[in-house]
Amino acid sequence: MLLGTALILLLLGSAGPASAHAALRGADPGEGSVVKSAPRHITLTFTESVALLDDSFRIYSPDNHRVPLDEPEHADGRSDTARIGLPDGLDDGTYTVAWRVVSADSHPASGAFTFSIGKPSPTAPMAPAAPAEHPITASLYDTGRYLAYIAAALLIGTVAFAALCRPPDTAPLRMPLVTGWWTLLTSTAVLLVLRAPYENGTSPATAFDLSAFTGALTGRPGIALLTRLALLALTAAVLLRLARLRRAHGEPDGRTSPARLAVGTVLAVALALTWAAAEHASAGIQVPVAMTSSVLHLLAMACWLGGLTALLIVLFRADAPPPVATVTRFSRLAFLSVTVLVVTGVYQSWRGLGSWSALADSSYGRTLAVKLVMTAALLLAAGLSRRLTLGLVTAASSTETETETEKGKEEEKVVEGATAAVRERLPELVASATSDKAPPTAPAPAASDDGTSDSPSPAPSPALSSGPTPSDPTPSGPNEPPLDRYRRALRVSVLVEAVVAVVVLLVTTVLASTLPARAEAEAAATGTAPIAGLPAATVVTIPYALDVPGGKGSVQITLDPGRVGENGIQAVAFDPAGALDSIPELRLSFTLAEKDIGPIDAGLTDRGGYWATSDLNLPLPGTWTMKATIRVSEVDQVTESHPLRIEP
Repeated sequence: MLLGTALILLLLGSAGPASAHAALRGADPGEGSVVKSAPRHITLTFTESVALLDDSFRIYSPDNHRVPLDEPEHADGRSDTARIGLPDGLDDGTYTVAWRVVSADSHPASGAFTFSIGKPSPTAPMAPAAPAEHPITASLYDTGRYLAYIAAALLIGTVAFAALCRPPDTAPLRMPLVTGWWTLLTSTAVLLVLRAPYENGTSPATAFDLSAFTGALTGRPGIALLTRLALLALTAAVLLRLARLRRAHGEPDGRTSPARLAVGTVLAVALALTWAAAEHASAGIQVPVAMTSSVLHLLAMACWLGGLTALLIVLFRADAPPPVATVTRFSRLAFLSVTVLVVTGVYQSWRGLGSWSALADSSYGRTLAVKLVMTAALLLAAGLSRRLTLGLVTAASSTETETETEKGKEEEKVVEGATAAVRERLPELVASATSDKAPPTAPAPAASDDGTSDSPSPAPSPALSSGPTPSDPTPSGPNEPPLDRYRRALRVSVLVEAVVAVVVLLVTTVLASTLPARAEAEAAATGTAPIAGLPAATVVTIPYALDVPGGKGSVQITLDPGRVGENGIQAVAFDPAGALDSIPELRLSFTLAEKDIGPIDAGLTDRGGYWATSDLNLPLPGTWTMKATIRVSEVDQVTESHPLRIEP
């Protein structure tokens, strides 16, 4: 788990924003089109159903002012559309439309395009902006999703291993069971808190915005996460109840009753549905089949990889090695799980790719190819473990046969010795029986000077003297028993299998954050791939330093669009280590000295962890002076200035 976490932080922490899963199929008015009169609405059509945000549309006029808009809605009740009404009296010229929605599979999608009324404006639009996604939020969210995958495999797989493989010593399984439950609970709660910043492309500090948080809870991903939390609470209650019953009554041979197996299966399926209902399977073609396949795929993965971890822990931590029957049962469970994984994986790959050429020509295909290679390595490791399991069964059978044979030989020796003793005394017994006198008693052994008997001690029974005593060291090297040799080799192969499995889960998380090739090709075929005309935002970082505790750090200020006209501002504070910080007050003012304009106060307000405004009006182009006053305590504050170029 530590290896996987390090890999995901290294990979996702430096990666660009994840590709969204809803692609723009068409727009009315279309990209680059020129309409004779102002349209009443702007309508977007996507490759899958989308959820709308309060700020799903931003429209900029030819003079770079934001156009006032109403609430966005779906067109004609179709969930794969987004529509916004336009006000009357729009001037001629080129308009820029920026949009942001949430895909049915929980990932945000954004873009921008331009259209013109009457005739295009003489000034060409600005270059495309970078994707509106906060890198820290995206990395934290993807890390939480990865940990949730691992935790689900650990929780479901450990329970399945204990119930179906029936190890005699289940005490070592308490650790992975508790770890899996708490990790899944924590990661799900973190995903729920980060849901609003992830959808809106803002910093993690915006998670404290109550209105945005409550809005995220009403979407499909938020409902799925809330359901998962409720199911985890129910799972904990069921597991505690079963543990009490097992301690009170026990179960024959460690078997789990059919009723308890049914309850566990229902809970596992319900947990898997919280992923299927909010990811790839919930959008696109053949949704019912895809969701069924996704649930089976997740459960098979959990039974195999989580059960593998449980077997590894039992092999290393149990007081005694697990019996061959336990290993054999897991081998059968793993074979069934791999079969289900192959069948469902082939279907999901076909559904996501759409064509063989996409395997090399798309990001989704290349990521899928990496997963296939790693899965093949995982199957090779699993095949080796299965061969070692069969060898372990054979060695155990041979050992039992040899033990029974040796035991039989010892019993024969005892019987032969007793028969020989009777034969030796037979004449004496016959003479005693025919004599009128009582049979002579055997003379007592003569005592030695120290009071001990002179007769030799009876020879120990061959059955007791054969074989090594408990204190004898276990032979190693060439003389090591085959059973121990197979057990040690199985420990190594299972450990390798578990390490490769962690990497496979990492690649699976990246794959879940990549636009499926089928949707990408469908959007490209329409010829309406979004060409962004959104003016690039301006980002400025201002460091500050005061000789007081907590008086050092920086403020990151984002002006959107950073041009003449109305601008929005978001400001976030960071401490010297780069972590999010909280400051009591932040004020911004803007001055254009060459035109004797200003200072213009930005009017920032505290939005619960960050500072923002949406109506700063900068009337003229030029090099403005932005002055930031940062208060770090009741009496300590510092003012820093920074030049800022505002384009027409």
